[in-house]
Amino acid sequence: MKKKERFEKIIEYFQKVRPVAETELEYINPYELLVAVILSAQCTDKRVNMITPALFEAYPTVFAMAQATPENIFEYIKSCSYPNNKAKHLSGMARMLTEEFGGEVPSDVEKLQKLPGVGRKTANVIASVVFNMPKIAVDTHVFRVSARLGLVTNAKTPLQTEFQLMKYIDEELRPKAHHWLILHGRYICKARKPLCSECGLTSVCLYFNRNNRQGRT
Repeated sequence: MKKKERFEKIIEYFQKVRPVAETELEYINPYELLVAVILSAQCTDKRVNMITPALFEAYPTVFAMAQATPENIFEYIKSCSYPNNKAKHLSGMARMLTEEFGGEVPSDVEKLQKLPGVGRKTANVIASVVFNMPKIAVDTHVFRVSARLGLVTNAKTPLQTEFQLMKYIDEELRPKAHHWLILHGRYICKARKPLCSECGLTSVCLYFNRNNRQGRT
Protein backbone atom coordinates (compact mmCIF):
# COMPACT_ATOMS: atom_id res chain seq x y z
CA MET A 1 0.00 0.00 0.00
CA LYS A 2 1.36 3.40 -0.97
CA LYS A 3 1.70 5.97 1.76
CA LYS A 4 -0.84 8.35 0.22
CA GLU A 5 -3.46 5.60 0.20
CA ARG A 6 -2.64 4.68 3.81
CA PHE A 7 -3.17 8.27 4.89
CA GLU A 8 -6.45 8.46 3.01
CA LYS A 9 -7.82 5.30 4.63
CA ILE A 10 -6.73 6.31 8.14
CA ILE A 11 -8.13 9.83 7.80
CA GLU A 12 -11.40 8.41 6.45
CA TYR A 13 -11.61 6.08 9.46
CA PHE A 14 -11.04 8.85 12.00
CA GLN A 15 -13.49 11.18 10.28
CA LYS A 16 -16.12 8.47 10.62
CA VAL A 17 -15.48 7.23 14.18
CA ARG A 18 -14.24 10.46 15.77
CA PRO A 19 -15.73 13.43 13.89
CA VAL A 20 -15.15 15.61 16.95
CA ALA A 21 -11.62 15.48 18.32
CA GLU A 22 -10.51 18.03 20.88
CA THR A 23 -8.04 18.45 23.70
CA GLU A 24 -9.04 16.86 27.00
CA LEU A 25 -7.41 19.67 28.92
CA GLU A 26 -9.96 22.00 30.52
CA TYR A 27 -9.55 25.72 29.87
CA ILE A 28 -11.56 28.84 29.07
CA ASN A 29 -9.00 31.11 27.40
CA PRO A 30 -5.55 31.00 25.74
CA TYR A 31 -3.73 31.79 28.99
CA GLU A 32 -5.34 28.84 30.77
CA LEU A 33 -4.59 26.45 27.92
CA LEU A 34 -0.97 27.57 27.81
CA VAL A 35 -0.61 26.91 31.54
CA ALA A 36 -2.35 23.53 31.22
CA VAL A 37 -0.15 22.40 28.32
CA ILE A 38 3.01 23.37 30.19
CA LEU A 39 1.78 21.35 33.17
CA SER A 40 0.87 18.38 30.96
CA ALA A 41 4.46 17.54 30.05
CA GLN A 42 5.03 13.98 31.28
CA CYS A 43 1.79 14.26 33.25
CA THR A 44 -1.72 13.05 32.45
CA ASP A 45 -4.44 15.45 31.37
CA LYS A 46 -6.58 14.03 34.15
CA ARG A 47 -4.05 15.10 36.77
CA VAL A 48 -3.66 18.53 35.18
CA ASN A 49 -7.43 19.04 35.23
CA MET A 50 -7.40 18.27 38.95
CA ILE A 51 -4.69 20.88 39.58
CA THR A 52 -5.78 23.83 37.46
CA PRO A 53 -9.08 24.89 39.13
CA ALA A 54 -7.35 25.98 42.36
CA LEU A 55 -4.40 27.37 40.40
CA PHE A 56 -6.63 29.54 38.23
CA GLU A 57 -8.70 30.64 41.21
CA ALA A 58 -5.48 31.94 42.78
CA TYR A 59 -4.14 33.37 39.51
CA PRO A 60 -7.13 34.09 37.24
CA THR A 61 -5.07 36.11 34.76
CA VAL A 62 -1.56 36.06 33.41
CA PHE A 63 -0.98 39.39 35.17
CA ALA A 64 -1.84 37.78 38.50
CA MET A 65 0.51 34.85 37.86
CA ALA A 66 3.27 37.26 36.83
CA GLN A 67 3.22 38.61 40.40
CA ALA A 68 3.64 35.15 41.91
CA THR A 69 6.93 33.55 42.84
CA PRO A 70 7.81 30.01 41.76
CA GLU A 71 7.41 29.04 45.43
CA ASN A 72 3.84 30.39 45.44
CA ILE A 73 2.95 28.51 42.26
CA PHE A 74 4.61 25.31 43.47
CA GLU A 75 2.06 24.94 46.27
CA TYR A 76 -0.73 24.59 43.72
CA ILE A 77 1.04 22.23 41.31
CA LYS A 78 3.12 20.02 43.60
CA SER A 79 1.08 16.91 42.78
CA CYS A 80 2.11 16.98 39.10
CA SER A 81 5.38 15.72 37.67
CA TYR A 82 8.48 17.96 37.98
CA PRO A 83 6.66 20.67 39.97
CA ASN A 84 9.78 22.66 40.78
CA ASN A 85 10.75 23.14 37.16
CA LYS A 86 7.18 23.78 36.06
CA ALA A 87 6.67 26.39 38.78
CA LYS A 88 9.74 28.24 37.51
CA HIS A 89 8.53 27.94 33.92
CA LEU A 90 5.05 29.23 34.74
CA SER A 91 6.43 32.16 36.70
CA GLY A 92 8.86 33.07 33.92
CA MET A 93 6.26 32.54 31.20
CA ALA A 94 3.77 34.85 32.90
CA ARG A 95 6.35 37.58 33.41
CA MET A 96 7.56 37.44 29.82
CA LEU A 97 4.01 37.32 28.48
CA THR A 98 3.09 40.48 30.37
CA GLU A 99 6.34 42.34 29.77
CA GLU A 100 6.93 41.51 26.10
CA PHE A 101 3.52 40.57 24.73
CA GLY A 102 1.13 42.77 26.69
CA GLY A 103 -0.40 39.75 28.38
CA GLU A 104 -1.66 38.33 25.06
CA VAL A 105 -0.73 34.81 24.04
CA PRO A 106 0.89 35.09 20.58
CA SER A 107 -0.22 32.92 17.68
CA ASP A 108 3.24 32.76 16.11
CA VAL A 109 5.04 29.50 16.89
CA GLU A 110 8.48 31.14 16.97
CA LYS A 111 7.32 33.79 19.43
CA LEU A 112 5.62 31.18 21.60
CA GLN A 113 8.86 29.21 21.85
CA LYS A 114 10.56 32.21 23.44
CA LEU A 115 8.40 31.70 26.53
CA PRO A 116 9.90 29.65 29.40
CA GLY A 117 8.63 26.08 29.38
CA VAL A 118 7.33 26.29 25.81
CA GLY A 119 8.94 24.00 23.24
CA ARG A 120 7.84 23.30 19.69
CA LYS A 121 5.17 20.77 20.76
CA THR A 122 3.53 23.17 23.20
CA ALA A 123 3.74 26.04 20.70
CA ASN A 124 2.08 23.92 18.02
CA VAL A 125 -0.69 22.91 20.44
CA ILE A 126 -1.48 26.55 21.20
CA ALA A 127 -1.28 27.57 17.54
CA SER A 128 -3.60 24.78 16.40
CA VAL A 129 -6.09 24.64 19.28
CA VAL A 130 -6.45 28.35 20.03
CA PHE A 131 -5.79 29.87 16.64
CA ASN A 132 -6.80 26.93 14.39
CA MET A 133 -3.52 27.15 12.52
CA PRO A 134 -2.42 24.20 10.32
CA LYS A 135 0.05 22.79 12.84
CA ILE A 136 0.59 19.26 14.13
CA ALA A 137 1.99 18.93 17.63
CA VAL A 138 3.99 15.74 18.08
CA ASP A 139 3.94 14.30 21.59
CA THR A 140 4.82 10.75 22.61
CA HIS A 141 1.41 9.45 21.48
CA VAL A 142 1.59 11.05 18.04
CA PHE A 143 5.19 9.92 17.61
CA ARG A 144 4.36 6.31 18.52
CA VAL A 145 1.05 5.96 16.67
CA SER A 146 2.36 7.55 13.48
CA ALA A 147 5.24 5.08 13.37
CA ARG A 148 3.12 2.04 14.18
CA LEU A 149 0.48 2.83 11.59
CA GLY A 150 3.12 3.48 8.95
CA LEU A 151 2.28 7.14 8.45
CA VAL A 152 5.94 8.04 8.87
CA THR A 153 9.11 6.26 7.74
CA ASN A 154 12.31 6.13 9.79
CA ALA A 155 11.38 9.26 11.75
CA LYS A 156 13.88 9.53 14.58
CA THR A 157 12.67 12.79 16.10
CA PRO A 158 9.34 14.54 16.73
CA LEU A 159 10.33 17.18 14.16
CA GLN A 160 10.85 14.55 11.46
CA THR A 161 7.49 13.04 12.35
CA GLU A 162 5.83 16.46 12.19
CA PHE A 163 7.20 17.23 8.72
CA GLN A 164 6.24 13.82 7.30
CA LEU A 165 2.69 14.09 8.66
CA MET A 166 2.23 17.59 7.29
CA LYS A 167 3.29 16.42 3.84
CA TYR A 168 0.24 14.17 3.52
CA ILE A 169 -2.39 15.81 5.74
CA ASP A 170 -4.32 18.74 4.28
CA GLU A 171 -4.04 22.01 6.16
CA GLU A 172 -7.66 22.13 7.29
CA LEU A 173 -7.35 18.67 8.89
CA ARG A 174 -4.05 19.15 10.70
CA PRO A 175 -5.43 20.53 14.01
CA LYS A 176 -7.93 17.68 14.23
CA ALA A 177 -5.42 15.04 13.07
CA HIS A 178 -3.23 15.95 16.03
CA HIS A 179 -6.07 15.00 18.40
CA TRP A 180 -7.02 11.90 16.41
CA LEU A 181 -3.54 10.47 16.88
CA ILE A 182 -3.24 11.53 20.53
CA LEU A 183 -6.59 10.02 21.54
CA HIS A 184 -5.92 6.85 19.57
CA GLY A 185 -2.59 6.47 21.35
CA ARG A 186 -4.07 7.25 24.74
CA TYR A 187 -6.96 4.79 24.61
CA ILE A 188 -6.23 2.17 21.92
CA CYS A 189 -2.65 2.15 20.62
CA LYS A 190 -1.10 2.19 24.08
CA ALA A 191 2.65 2.15 24.53
CA ARG A 192 3.18 -1.12 26.37
CA LYS A 193 0.17 -3.12 25.25
CA PRO A 194 -1.76 -1.81 22.26
CA LEU A 195 -5.39 -2.93 22.16
CA CYS A 196 -5.26 -4.24 18.61
CA SER A 197 -8.42 -6.30 19.11
CA GLU A 198 -10.32 -3.04 19.68
CA CYS A 199 -8.71 -1.12 16.82
CA GLY A 200 -10.47 -0.44 13.54
CA LEU A 201 -7.22 0.26 11.72
CA THR A 202 -5.58 -3.17 11.78
CA SER A 203 -6.11 -3.69 8.06
CA VAL A 204 -3.83 -0.75 7.28
CA CYS A 205 -1.52 -0.85 10.32
CA LEU A 206 2.09 -1.82 9.64
CA TYR A 207 2.72 -2.77 13.27
CA PHE A 208 -0.25 -5.14 13.42
CA ASN A 209 0.36 -6.76 10.07
CA ARG A 210 4.07 -7.30 10.66
CA ASN A 211 3.37 -8.95 14.01
CA ASN A 212 0.52 -10.95 12.50
CA ARG A 213 2.76 -12.34 9.78
CA GLN A 214 5.30 -13.34 12.41
CA GLY A 215 2.66 -14.99 14.57
CA ARG A 216 3.04 -12.64 17.52
CA THR A 217 -0.38 -11.05 17.69
